[in-house]
Amino acid sequence: MSMDIRVKSVRSDINVTPLVDVVLVLLIIFMVVTPLLQRGKDVQLPQAKRVSALKSGGDPIYVTVTRDGRLWLDKKETRREDLAGALTEEIARTPGAPIFIKGDRDLGYRAVREVILEVTKTHIPGVSLVATNPRIEKER
Repeated sequence: MSMDIRVKSVRSDINVTPLVDVVLVLLIIFMVVTPLLQRGKDVQLPQAKRVSALKSGGDPIYVTVTRDGRLWLDKKETRREDLAGALTEEIARTPGAPIFIKGDRDLGYRAVREVILEVTKTHIPGVSLVATNPRIEKER
């Protein structure tokens, strides 16, 4: 009885199929997750000559005033009378989170000021107004 011993050669080819599968799965994940990364309601922000970057940590809470005067807390529409209570509940869930107020550029300052006054009723420190830097907008 003799054993047939064959020498197996080593294949040095790269199998591309698993690589393509992984890349396509990552592409799909990024396509689904990217729209979810935008926070607050989308508005046209006013331009400012000087815009400072905040250095505080934490996931911010966005209060947005749209062009038609509607008020949004992150992605949920809220009435102006209910803003202080809803904001207090949101801060209780995420303590220490900074609050950003976004107002549409075509909106009068009076509407934004009323929202700022509602937010100050909660006695939460660290409220900031959101604006764009015209230099950065020109580069895009």
